[in-house]
Amino acid sequence: MNKFVKIAIALIVCLAVGYSASLVTRPSVAEWYPTIEKPFFNPPNWIFMPVWTLLYILMAIAAGLVWDKIKEQNEEVKKALGFFIIQLTLNTIWSYLFFGLKNPMLALIEIALLWLMIYETYLKFIKINKTAGYLLIPYLAWVGFAAILNASIWWLNK
Repeated sequence: MNKFVKIAIALIVCLAVGYSASLVTRPSVAEWYPTIEKPFFNPPNWIFMPVWTLLYILMAIAAGLVWDKIKEQNEEVKKALGFFIIQLTLNTIWSYLFFGLKNPMLALIEIALLWLMIYETYLKFIKINKTAGYLLIPYLAWVGFAAILNASIWWLNK
């Protein structure tokens, strides 16, 4: 399997994860989210879909680039992709906690763990393929911002 097929498979997985999270997010964005207090720096709702789509694409490219090194660095690649799967799972869980359960406090605890797992994935990826690591930096930054936003929403609505 060549690099582009691996990236394509990773893209399908990442976009499927994003889509599954959107199934719980969309109804809450329409019904619950407008009713809660948000900080002044809360972005407009329309920005989230294109940002997350771009982030999932970058994540998929990064995962595909790392996966492509499996012959040369088998154990390191398996470990790195294991962390990638964990953070991808946590990414989805956050949507269910925040938008599905409408529980910003629980989501805040989880997003801290998510950010740490993304950072660990970044550290593993950058050792295998520098470009793959760099592709995770916007994701780290966005989830950091999302954590601050999540904390602010929790604080304003407790």
